[in-house]
Amino acid sequence: MKLFNVGLGLVNRLFTSLKLPLTVIFLTQGSAYAQITADGTLRTTVSQNGNNFTITNGSLAGTNLFHSFQQFSVPTGGSAIFNLVNTPNISTIFSRVTGGSVSNINGSIQTINSNNPVSLFLLNPNGIVFGPNASLNIGGSFIASTGSSIRFADGVQFSATSSSVSPLLTISVPIGLQMGQNPGAITVQNTGATVISNANGTAAINKAPSTSISVATGNNLALVGGNINLNGGVLNAPSGNIELGSASAGIVNLNTATWKFDYSNIQQFGNIQFSSNSLVNASGSPAGSVHLQGGNISITGSSGVLLVNHGNQQSGNIIVDASGLLEMAGETSTGTAQNYFRTENIDTGIGGNVVVSAPQILVLDGGILARNFGAGIGGNIFVNADSIELNGVAPNNPTATSAISTTNFGSGPGGNIQVSTGELMIENGGGIINTSRSKGTTGNSTVNASDSIELIGENPTNLTSSKIGVQVFNQGNGGLLNVTTPILTVLNGASVNSSVAASGSAGSLVINVSDSIEVSGVGATSGLPSQIVADAEIYPTSFQKLLGLPPFPTGTTGELFINTSNLTITNNGSIGVDHQGIGNAGDLQINANTIYLDNAGSITAATKSGEGGNINIKANTLIMRDGSNITATAGGAGNGGNIIINSPIILGLGNSDIVANAVQGEGGNIYIQTEGLFGLEYRPQLTPGNDITASSQFGLSGSVEVNIIGVNPNSNLVQLPDNFTDHSEQISTGCSERNSSSFVATGRGGIPENPNQPLNSDGSASLGQLTWSDIRDISTYRQTERVTQIPTSPEILVQATGWQRNNLGQIELISSGLPNIPRFLDCAVVSKQ
Repeated sequence: MKLFNVGLGLVNRLFTSLKLPLTVIFLTQGSAYAQITADGTLRTTVSQNGNNFTITNGSLAGTNLFHSFQQFSVPTGGSAIFNLVNTPNISTIFSRVTGGSVSNINGSIQTINSNNPVSLFLLNPNGIVFGPNASLNIGGSFIASTGSSIRFADGVQFSATSSSVSPLLTISVPIGLQMGQNPGAITVQNTGATVISNANGTAAINKAPSTSISVATGNNLALVGGNINLNGGVLNAPSGNIELGSASAGIVNLNTATWKFDYSNIQQFGNIQFSSNSLVNASGSPAGSVHLQGGNISITGSSGVLLVNHGNQQSGNIIVDASGLLEMAGETSTGTAQNYFRTENIDTGIGGNVVVSAPQILVLDGGILARNFGAGIGGNIFVNADSIELNGVAPNNPTATSAISTTNFGSGPGGNIQVSTGELMIENGGGIINTSRSKGTTGNSTVNASDSIELIGENPTNLTSSKIGVQVFNQGNGGLLNVTTPILTVLNGASVNSSVAASGSAGSLVINVSDSIEVSGVGATSGLPSQIVADAEIYPTSFQKLLGLPPFPTGTTGELFINTSNLTITNNGSIGVDHQGIGNAGDLQINANTIYLDNAGSITAATKSGEGGNINIKANTLIMRDGSNITATAGGAGNGGNIIINSPIILGLGNSDIVANAVQGEGGNIYIQTEGLFGLEYRPQLTPGNDITASSQFGLSGSVEVNIIGVNPNSNLVQLPDNFTDHSEQISTGCSERNSSSFVATGRGGIPENPNQPLNSDGSASLGQLTWSDIRDISTYRQTERVTQIPTSPEILVQATGWQRNNLGQIELISSGLPNIPRFLDCAVVSKQ
């Protein structure tokens, strides 16, 4: 029999090396070929009864029991029964397969006759395959690994590759799995299970297989090896923890007390593949947790991970760590569900979080979802990646958007969304969406992209726009939406929005973009504009019936804040606040360096019947061209909103308008502060020109104030007289009775070192210049004839003996007296300057 077993091992290795279909292996082995045999290194005893194998004895160390097998495969309809009649007090079975063949499990693995719930480790470095009929019936947790050995806290290793001598045994606890350079794959095959939504939105498992890899409630299930493949496989650990790890060349540390696996010492990761309605489910009261760790992780064929939290406790989390690509794409031909990571909170507990980390995330048909249905708190979503692409909807279910999404159907608060990435691309109806469909509020949404965010187009099937948004479809309130990136592009009908469609209140929307925002174009099918908007929206009748919406919204819209360097709105693109029902529009504030509107680009604050919202714009340059507009309007009896624009340069061309109009109510007010307003003019009503107007069709018009500030080059100019002055009439004729009068200008006798420095009181400059004296000889201007009477005319000059500065800062000449001053027949008038 032993020789036959060795031959079968060689056959199995041949099939593995040739990568023949696993179904061929099962057909070849059948009931006659599948074997469980001991390798003789431990006291393992195996007895066979048809397809059933009973395993007894083994080597005991405390509460640990060790088994060693040459081969370990269970045929279809067969069983591997660990009978603990001789060792009833153990808590953990450690079993290894040393013969070099793959373990093909297509029957049941059981434990019986134990006084305790017993956990089972199955270690086979060459690979493990669980077939469609594989099942577990053990009292404790189950760990299947293709690692090379199990490491214990005291340093002992239970190896499956070094089995030439009897292994050392230990009473210690396992602390890790040693992974070889090329560990075998672990495969789970079955018919799959589809997760659908009930009428109230809660998850329901449809067409689940009769057998699956499942552990008892509160226990744990782990598959740790090379590549992990779930082909229609179903894994269940109610209220427990499920671990799927694909790793090699290192140690996977394990804490059995908290059921945490640590991959920090792993050098290389393999791939994890879900396909054909594969399901990993740790739902319960409370729900457990699921951790996926690998290189490339692919979720296809309506497959996914589910955590439904019942009761009033806190759920565990779904954690996905990929060192390469995380891909959710591809739907089964008959399915209606998308691929998913999904947590739900049903009662008063706290829902599980979804935490996803990968360099690259590609969602072509899938959802990262967190939902709340009760009075408790919905789970949060955290996504961290270098690049993220969300594209399209599920082909057979147009309502299933490729999205990162939280939805609140309950009365408690919904979860938050936090996305951190380098590049974010959302196309063809994909989205990041936080929604309330009940009385409960949505959570807050934060999207940070260090490089860029692009939102492009809409889905042609259901006309869903590619979006980042917060949506309120009932009485609940919306949370804050905060988007931060250097470059934001919104094209061809895509949107960033915070909206309300019923009686609730929408949250505020804050956009911080350091470099540039571009909003341009309309949807190819819908014709709806690309937009950044906080609004109250009327949906089509069919959509109203589907979601139970009123014919028009009565809730309150949020406010919109935009901070950027350059804002471009073109080709019917729009930024604004809008209320299409009964209610007031919110306020819009834009801070930018340059704002450019072209080809019917618009900035709006509009309401159908309530008060128009206000617009506050601060920019260095505002340019409007070709039918672009800035409007704050109100329909019905509402008053138009106010518009405040503060920009040094404002240019309007090609029938571009600034409007704050109303119908029955009062027109809004417009206040513009600028240094230059070009092209635009105030008019009482709209014309084909470039208008600034605040009119009302049936009510009072608003006011328009334009304040042009800055330096006016004409303000200091003086108009010169047309007639010249005859300067000859401006000179005093002091001695006009004399015939030889003269005017002599002698100057002040030199130039100071600095002409801008004043003279000191002693006549010197402030830098120590000497006092000036005039040494020129002016005797040539004198005659010797002396007058006998001193003239009393003020024009007579008296020799100055000094000078002083008066209270006005002027220089005055002073004299000590006039007696006996000689006078000349010819007067010489001397001017010192």
